[in-house]
Amino acid sequence: MEKIFEVLKKSKDKNARIGRILTAHGVVNTPLFIPVGTQATVKTLSPKELEEAGVEIILSNTYYLFLRPGVEIIEKAGGLHKFMGWDKPIISDSGGYQVFSLADLRKISEEGVEFQSHIDGARHFFSPEKIIQIQVSLASDIIMCFDECTPYPCVKDYARQSMELTLKWARRCKKEFNDRCSSSNSQWLFGIIQGGMHKDLRTRSAEETIEIGFEGYAIGGLSVGEPQDLRKEILEFTAPLLPEDKPRFLMGVGEPQELWEAVEKGIDMFDCAMPTRNARNGQVFTSRGKVVIKNAQYKDDFGPLDPECECYTCRHFSRAYLCHLFRAGEILALRLNTLHNIYYMIKLLNKMRQAIKEDCYEEAKREFLRKWHSSG
Repeated sequence: MEKIFEVLKKSKDKNARIGRILTAHGVVNTPLFIPVGTQATVKTLSPKELEEAGVEIILSNTYYLFLRPGVEIIEKAGGLHKFMGWDKPIISDSGGYQVFSLADLRKISEEGVEFQSHIDGARHFFSPEKIIQIQVSLASDIIMCFDECTPYPCVKDYARQSMELTLKWARRCKKEFNDRCSSSNSQWLFGIIQGGMHKDLRTRSAEETIEIGFEGYAIGGLSVGEPQDLRKEILEFTAPLLPEDKPRFLMGVGEPQELWEAVEKGIDMFDCAMPTRNARNGQVFTSRGKVVIKNAQYKDDFGPLDPECECYTCRHFSRAYLCHLFRAGEILALRLNTLHNIYYMIKLLNKMRQAIKEDCYEEAKREFLRKWHSSG
């Protein structure tokens, strides 16, 4: 059987690496950014537009799809790919982050999580086994273990208990996955490292999760409100703990400048809703930093959104037009902004891969940061 992950090249002076992940729906090239399609859609964009922007893989969420439309509907459609008309790879998040973000509606125990639907108030229960069953039924290519995303700030005792619970759930997830997929290699299961902002807990979490044995490893519990410097410190400590021959997935981080830092530490995969959410709120990424296109200063700016970008938005429309659309409340504003931000993120990671290939990662990073901060 061909390996799920292969490192093709490492940078000469950093831990940055180019690789590829083999899935049942095609190969994805790393490092890569994964747009978030929480409810079987990347908001405002069609699968064709995503493909034309260079997207190779998207992420959907188990929690939301379980509640609506329901697993039975997706199974009847022939799986998530057919249901949403996307024939490239899909990652399904386990819903662990929703356990964190919907704290007022849930109760955690060793057995799992009892929660109240944010849609209709109905009560449900997620066990690690059920989370695996749902994701197997969705037929996503990469599925995630059920974990508790440790909040920030929290006392160390809570972080320890949370990390230990995540380890127990990981063992149960692996057993359920093996029982259901023992004769198939069409799905891959990733484990998640927790431990809060405590290095000894991160070490133990990494060691015991690796001992369980997964096809890839994610770093969770970051980008949950902690200072950027602390996030950078924990990432720099945790990344080297993970196996070099497995893909490394940093969950929930999507700021362009942070991605440069993370890739040079050996991270291969990123997902974050921020680029698409910000686009819908009128903030777009450009080679010269962030632009809040809804601001009045752009109402008579007839230049492209980003002169260095070749996306559909930048090739056809001015900042003045995009400003007008947003201020007029037109749906097209959300679509064009989102299309640009997705294209920007995909091309950003392409640029990183090229820099690794040409052994000029540090120089490319410095040039990016110089431009990124040039607008002040």
